[in-house]
Amino acid sequence: MRAAALALALCGIGGAALADTAWCPDLQRVRDVAATNRLAVIAGPPREGSFRDTTLPLAGWRDCSLYGARTYTCDSRGHGSAEDAERALAALVAEVKDCLGPDWSRDDGRSSPVYVVVRSEHDPVSMTLSTDRADDGAHVVRLTLFLRGR
Repeated sequence: MRAAALALALCGIGGAALADTAWCPDLQRVRDVAATNRLAVIAGPPREGSFRDTTLPLAGWRDCSLYGARTYTCDSRGHGSAEDAERALAALVAEVKDCLGPDWSRDDGRSSPVYVVVRSEHDPVSMTLSTDRADDGAHVVRLTLFLRGR
């Protein structure tokens, strides 16, 4: 499967999809670290407030950081409009579910067109993906992974 995707990318077919999910291994590692309640091991230098940089940003994402001891967040690349960010959100939800496996699903009871909860019954972490405006004004999808209460 991987060889076929690589072949398509080299031929220029499907290359965008392959590049868009280059962050999947990073997200899997962040999930695994968070599930052990050890986000501190990927903490970088402090930022304002309770934020810290992270030593494990998602490939192709921006402004990845940790908030406190239980939350990891990243912004997607910027989009030109709120509508573009909403379309990106829908695609990213599907990609996140594919990346993290069949146990992960959208929680429709807690989701809307601009805010989606993705979780697994077997994992102590959950995730939200939502549209937002970054500090530079760009429309982004914000991924927030957090350790659920125990």
